[in-house]
Amino acid sequence: MSGERQSGAAGPDRSEGFGERLLGRLLDLARELPPGLIAPLIADELHGFGGRDVAVLLQDYGQLVLVPLPGRGLVTGEREPIVGSDAGTAFVRGAPVEVPQADGVRIYLPLLDGGDEVGVLALTLDTVDDDDRRLLRRFAGLAADLLIAKSGYTDRIFQARRLEPMSVAAEIQWSLLPPLAMTVPQVAVAGILEPAYQVAGDSFDYALNDDILHVATIDAMGHGLDAATMATVAIGAYRHARRADIGLAEIYAFMDRAIAEQFGPDHFVTAQMMRLNIATGQLQWVNAGHPAPLLIRGHVVVERLESATTLPVGFGGEEPVISERVLRHGDRVLCFTDGLVEEREVGGEQFGEEQLIDWVERVERSAGGVRAVVRALSHVLKEKRGGRTSDDATLFLIEWR
Repeated sequence: MSGERQSGAAGPDRSEGFGERLLGRLLDLARELPPGLIAPLIADELHGFGGRDVAVLLQDYGQLVLVPLPGRGLVTGEREPIVGSDAGTAFVRGAPVEVPQADGVRIYLPLLDGGDEVGVLALTLDTVDDDDRRLLRRFAGLAADLLIAKSGYTDRIFQARRLEPMSVAAEIQWSLLPPLAMTVPQVAVAGILEPAYQVAGDSFDYALNDDILHVATIDAMGHGLDAATMATVAIGAYRHARRADIGLAEIYAFMDRAIAEQFGPDHFVTAQMMRLNIATGQLQWVNAGHPAPLLIRGHVVVERLESATTLPVGFGGEEPVISERVLRHGDRVLCFTDGLVEEREVGGEQFGEEQLIDWVERVERSAGGVRAVVRALSHVLKEKRGGRTSDDATLFLIEWR
């Protein structure tokens, strides 16, 4: 696909090949296009490549289906379930799926951005070879970056992902969240919140700064806007302290003061803050009122990571004891909030940690990567709890790779 070097030319060949023209044109035209025209531009460029029936499918907020993004030149058919469809298989595996058809090959390409997954790009070609596959994989990566970058300038992508009305509190919480997943060679993380359209007090945050992965999960007391407001202050205080490069005890103290000063002595936020050195596997954490995280090794929960008692932030607790553990390669740590295990089943019994552990091990043996595990685990746990979500519930999974 590269251009041929012209006769008599000296130095390296700088002629533009077909692949470079395709990707370069997408970049050049996207720079000043209105955000609503990015997806149609993607479709136009793929039509020029010989593709047809182009569709951009985005993950809905509940992480159950892939929703077609409307736009000129795009196919807007039915929603595709994440479990049980070809598009969903490409999404879950993070790898292309090719489906032979009578008139060609239907190709589903994951739209990957920094290990997170935006959705799936679908098109049909008459035939496909290795050059096509290589170029389409790069095209899909560039398309994902453009969709993410332009989504900050428009509501259309957010609107397409909504399958039901969203509360104001949930709107605030979703605006706080980092990407739901990140995968790099040394570490992978993924999180999920439920109920997706009504969540209020739960949230999580993370950042990878050089060799240190920082993670926080929080659960603000109460429900609705009051909880969402408190969660916003807690996450803002956590980020501010984390970016000051201070230790976990100092981060806890800073968050504690922020909640106490803003909301008074009768309000609190349970929180868990972690630091994982991705070069050595050393894990440090402060648990301020959350259930103990679960250590998963070889798809089996081998230990609850118990720690010294620390008061929730806002209660003016003493300097916390920092717990430590050295992970083994392949270890996973699952953090969760109490809404996951304290929900009452139909018979009145709490769901409980023992059932959680049982289902963690079942899902671990079948679901694969961290993104697939947290999605599958959240959905199966909600089903086993009778579909009940009277309280927010958060899962956050870390894998030291």
